[in-house]
Amino acid sequence: MNIYFSGIGGVGIGSLAMIAKDAGNSVSGSDPHSGLMVEQLKKHSASISDDQSGEFLRSKHADQSIDWFVHTAALPSDHAELKLAKELGIKTSKRDELIAHIVTEKNLKLIAVSGTHGKTTTTGMLIWLAKYFSIPVSYSIGTTLSWAPSGKYTPGSEYFIYECDEFDRNFLAFNPFISLITTIEHDHADTYPTKSEYFEAFKQFAHQSEQIITWKEYDDLMPAEKTVLVEETSPYLRLPGEHNRRNASLILAALEKFNLPAKYAADGLNKFPGTNRRFENLAKNLYSDYGHTPSEIKATLQMARELAKNVTLVYQPHQNIRQHEIRDQYTDEVFENASEIYWLPTYLSREKPGLEILKPEGLTKNLKKDNLHLSEMNNDLWQSIEIARQENKLVLCMGAGDIDDWVREKSRQQI
Repeated sequence: MNIYFSGIGGVGIGSLAMIAKDAGNSVSGSDPHSGLMVEQLKKHSASISDDQSGEFLRSKHADQSIDWFVHTAALPSDHAELKLAKELGIKTSKRDELIAHIVTEKNLKLIAVSGTHGKTTTTGMLIWLAKYFSIPVSYSIGTTLSWAPSGKYTPGSEYFIYECDEFDRNFLAFNPFISLITTIEHDHADTYPTKSEYFEAFKQFAHQSEQIITWKEYDDLMPAEKTVLVEETSPYLRLPGEHNRRNASLILAALEKFNLPAKYAADGLNKFPGTNRRFENLAKNLYSDYGHTPSEIKATLQMARELAKNVTLVYQPHQNIRQHEIRDQYTDEVFENASEIYWLPTYLSREKPGLEILKPEGLTKNLKKDNLHLSEMNNDLWQSIEIARQENKLVLCMGAGDIDDWVREKSRQQI
């Protein structure tokens, strides 16, 4: 099958392209931005262009008919390639449909990791554990890994480990063999306007799963006959961060179904090297993290304080529409483990037209001001970061926008 991926440089789409190629398909695609994922795919003989006008897609279709056009949920309906694919009669879908197809075609058992927070790291832990114990698996994760590709199909594997995202109701396209549900806290108001809609979607996902592993606090959403409820963190785990130890405890509970003793499996989990953009160490005393909600901020700061006495936080809020939902959740309790806070303007993405852009002054109204700095992503901020690092403070740069690119570039210039 010939599959074309629009936005192939994105981690989610790019890892799926890698899986599709491993599974024996011909892969091509486009992305206006070059990056690590594009380079990896080109090394695997994928044909990729930065032209998204439709001409590259047309030429590929003329050379050898494209069977399937895959795109992200963020691709607008009037995008040139999507419009052309439909005109040419090519099957079009978002990535979840292709993943479900490959899982079914290859007769794989889906191990899905879902939840509001912790999906990526928990999925990474499962992939790491499979590699640690030399268990052949196929998988897809929504980040890059320093120790493995982001997506892989392994011939002869029995299981497919998947970071199963609730955004755009993606996870409802699947019927997992086992689902690990880390947390449930209202998010993605653009997909789920109300808390009840969000929780109802997780309830439906649980009913679509053959088995569920989750925390006892969510028992009222789960079908009792096929759910294992975990009540406490495993004492065998030594991972940094209480939230990481909690999520790893779900994995240990799941592995009991495969008769792998918890203490034995924990030895592998305790060696987990982490994933990119999840408390990733970029340089001495400098970390980058994707977190962008109050719960994620609080959990990551707690982990940082386990490693350092003084933590300097540089925070970039993500999506103005989300800030309207969570602005009253920014409290001193959330930031209690930060000794210094540098607050940046909100990174704008998929915004609602006409909605008032909330400014840092409004978002920080509930915070004490003695350690708070309203800042910009500029050389003055970088100098403050450098001073904090020189004073042996741990600097944590958090956000799902362009803060990660900025801090990586600055740290590279320093080398």
